[in-house]
Amino acid sequence: MTKGDLLVERGAARLQHLAHRAAGRGDGIGEWLAEELTADAAFLRKLKPSLIAARAKGEAPRNAPPPAAAPPPPPAPSAPQLGGRRPKRKKRSNPGGGGPSPLLVVGAALVVGILAAKVIDWRGHAHPRD
Repeated sequence: MTKGDLLVERGAARLQHLAHRAAGRGDGIGEWLAEELTADAAFLRKLKPSLIAARAKGEAPRNAPPPAAAPPPPPAPSAPQLGGRRPKRKKRSNPGGGGPSPLLVVGAALVVGILAAKVIDWRGHAHPRD
């Protein structure tokens, strides 16, 4: 065993120890936690560096069967879970967010630009270069 294998095995042993302590609590949460920790310990043991290298070389089986069948997921609700109807959304004239309309901004920029050009042109006649 390599040093990495020993570290992984030590971590899996700690998880297994925690699973035994949780199972000893005797309540539903402890039993659930013990099952989860036991599954985590088994998964961690599959992550040993020497086993990963062996699987990469083709010397070890790649797909091992799962240790136990997982419980089926809970059934989906048959009806909406919200009570009553949903409130209707208010329609906004500007769906992108608050603020003035983009057309208004472009129009105002155009007007300001034309006024600035007129003022510059008018001041240019006051001091001709001829």
